Amino acid sequence: MSKIKHIPVFKPSCTDREVNAVTNVLRTGWWGLGPKTEEFENKFAKYINVKYAVGVNSATAGLDLSLKALNISKGEIIVPALTFASTGLAGLYNNCKVIFADVDRETLCIDPRDVARKITSDTVAIIVVHYGGHPVDLDQFSFVNPKTKKKIPIIEDCAHAAGSFYKGVHVGTVGATSCFSFHPVKNIATPDSGIVATKNERVYKKLLPLRWCGIDKSTWQRVGKKYNWDYIINTVGYKMHMNDVAAALGIVQLSRLKKMNARRRQIRNLYDKGLAKLDWLQLPVEKKWAKSSWHLYVVRCKKRNELMDWLSKRHIETTGHYKPLYYYPIFNNKHNTPITEKEWKKIVVLPMFPELTNKEVQYIIDAVVKFSPHA
Repeated sequence: MSKIKHIPVFKPSCTDREVNAVTNVLRTGWWGLGPKTEEFENKFAKYINVKYAVGVNSATAGLDLSLKALNISKGEIIVPALTFASTGLAGLYNNCKVIFADVDRETLCIDPRDVARKITSDTVAIIVVHYGGHPVDLDQFSFVNPKTKKKIPIIEDCAHAAGSFYKGVHVGTVGATSCFSFHPVKNIATPDSGIVATKNERVYKKLLPLRWCGIDKSTWQRVGKKYNWDYIINTVGYKMHMNDVAAALGIVQLSRLKKMNARRRQIRNLYDKGLAKLDWLQLPVEKKWAKSSWHLYVVRCKKRNELMDWLSKRHIETTGHYKPLYYYPIFNNKHNTPITEKEWKKIVVLPMFPELTNKEVQYIIDAVVKFSPHA
């Protein structure tokens, strides 16, 4: 394939439907937290089969507010070492010590066996990450604090996992809360927003004022009332709510999610077939009990940097998700995560987005095949 200008690693999928949805909201004059946000919350809750969904301005905010809604403000929070900064920052926001668990060698998801080894009497929560869209083995995450004898809350970081299923059930239904990201590069793309989902009514009722400055009712809920300027604040809240522009995009993206993820799966199959014979390259797995959203297509090789440079010179963008959190000075750098330490240095994320054409996929495959790790 000739005249390739640039293939990005991520790209949001946008049609006239998204453009029209946003235009319609702009014309209504109601751009903030309003009816479209409520519609999106209801549709998303129904899609993943939970009772409650709360629109926020990012999954990062969702993780932070989840801990606050669960009254977690001290203690130790166990997170996977291989994840985006937000997963660990949520613990720091809430005055908790972040403890790093190792990952499963095959899926790169948090390893329940290592979590079990690192639970102490100070453990107050566990955040699991469905890495790349591959579900965590959720049945293995039922732990009890050895001191209190109470079940340790699980929070599902579903930032990669819109359209991911564990044993036939959409992820995000097991944890005390689950946090989804609708960042522009995600499977559901908006300028930036997220949703916190929960089955717990008490948690839901705490999340609503937390996301909107502690106010008991949103502006939209007060429209039409005689004293619509009046409200009650009886808790410390934050400016973290979703808005109707993002929600309008989210509604359309949700309606297209199945089709977009099917295309991601087609791309995955093309990659698998084209790269299968390379004995120096490890391809991603999908367990029999899992259905991945294929947010990421992650390959691994010992000459990671050389491969990324090779592809960059051929106008193919790649990335490496992630450098372990314990490398960042803000986090406690104590760790015992040998699999993470070995595997992160091999990770290459190849381009993956619905508009990636078969010709472009083949161009990427040909470029990878031509790379010589023995040179």
